[in-house]
Order: sequence, then structure tokens, then C-alpha cells
Amino acid sequence: MTPSSIDPAEVAFYERLSSLWWQAEGPFWPLHRMNALRTAYIRDRLIEHFGGDAGRDAPLHGLRILDIGCGGGILSEAVARLGADVHGVDVVEKNIHVARLHAELSGLPIHYETASAEILAGRGDSYDAVLNMEVVEHVAELDVFMSACLRLVKPGGLIFVATLNRTLASWLGAIVMAEYVLRWLPRGTHQWGRFPKPVELENILEQSGLKVIDRTGVGVHPWGLKFHFSRYMGINYILTAARP
Repeated sequence: MTPSSIDPAEVAFYERLSSLWWQAEGPFWPLHRMNALRTAYIRDRLIEHFGGDAGRDAPLHGLRILDIGCGGGILSEAVARLGADVHGVDVVEKNIHVARLHAELSGLPIHYETASAEILAGRGDSYDAVLNMEVVEHVAELDVFMSACLRLVKPGGLIFVATLNRTLASWLGAIVMAEYVLRWLPRGTHQWGRFPKPVELENILEQSGLKVIDRTGVGVHPWGLKFHFSRYMGINYILTAARP
């Protein structure tokens, strides 16, 4: 049997929240608030790497992109609007149902599927870019999951990994404050022990033959609840890596 990175407890947690994905002020509000920021980051890195013009209506036309752990499709839809051919997958079937319905209502031809990274890798699928955003901190076996994700990146392709750092600051900010004090997120959203340090992910990427070409921290202004890029990677961060 193929090793699985799926955590049944995480699947059950997101099944309970699946109907709330497109409520901008609901439990997934951080993803809605940061979506424009991370979409612009992805667009700019892809254009730098593959070429293109950010001023065009569809600057990512011709690129096949996987959104792994797509949830209700918030990021998938934003990238599809930039012209990319998007394949969104999630292990929570209810998430895929919500994503499909919303894409149909939005008139976006996104291919959604209930599947895991391991299933796609076993089929031999490959993509110009893999979006691995806010997922790695929810999987049961990081090495198994990342190994499958990296096999999905074409030669010359990119992978984006966004997650939280395992630091005292992230425990205080992302769990104590966000889940218990301010109640920005449902309790149990995160498990601090699963937050990977950047060096841990970089080692996995480099051992698989990819090169990290960009890294940035992501911060939030607590009063305006606006996200911004930062040199500080102690809480949220994004890594971009390229396969030769």
C-alpha cells in the first residue's frame, strides 16, 4: 500500500467547516484577506520564471497549475482568473463539492477532484507549478506528503509552500492569540508541533533536487487585519523552489 499523509482527524475537522468556505467573515477569513497578496506573489514569481506580462488579462495562460489542498477553491479561482489551467484537489469530499459549485456559479473551468498528492503522484501527473499553501501543517507524515508533491513538479517547474514556523512567536500568535484570545480561528485549527521550520522544508526540497529561489515572511496588522510581506519569517512564511 502507498504510504498516506492523510490525517483522519484533520479531514473530520474540515468536513464540519466545509459549508463556510466562501463566507468572507467566517472561519476562513484569513485566507480571504490574504488571497490577493498571495495571488500576486504567485503571479509575479511565475512570470519571472516562465516569462509573460503582468499587464495582460491572462498572464498565466498556458500554465498547468495544481492547487493541492484547495479547500473551497479560494486560491484556485484567483489563479484561474489569471488564465492558468487549474487542477484543484482536496481529500475532503465536501470541500470539493463546495469548490465545484462555486466555480460553476463563477463561470470558471476549474477541474476539481477528491484526491491526495500520493494518488496524483502514483498516476504520474505533472504540472508547471504546484501550490502547496497552508497545507503542510495539517498532514500526518510531512516527508511522505512532500515527496509526493515534489514528484508532481515538471522539470523546469515551481512549487510554492506556505505554512507556519515552529517558534514561540507562532505558538503565541497563531494558537494562543488567534484561537483562544481573539478567537479569529476555531480552536484546534492548528497543532504547533506540526509547524515546519523553514530549514526543514528547505532540506526536503534540496534533497529532492529543487532549489529555493525565493522566501518571504507574511505578517498581519492586528488592528486592520491586513496581511503584508515581511522579512520576519518567525510566524507565517512562503518558500518558492524550482526544479532544474
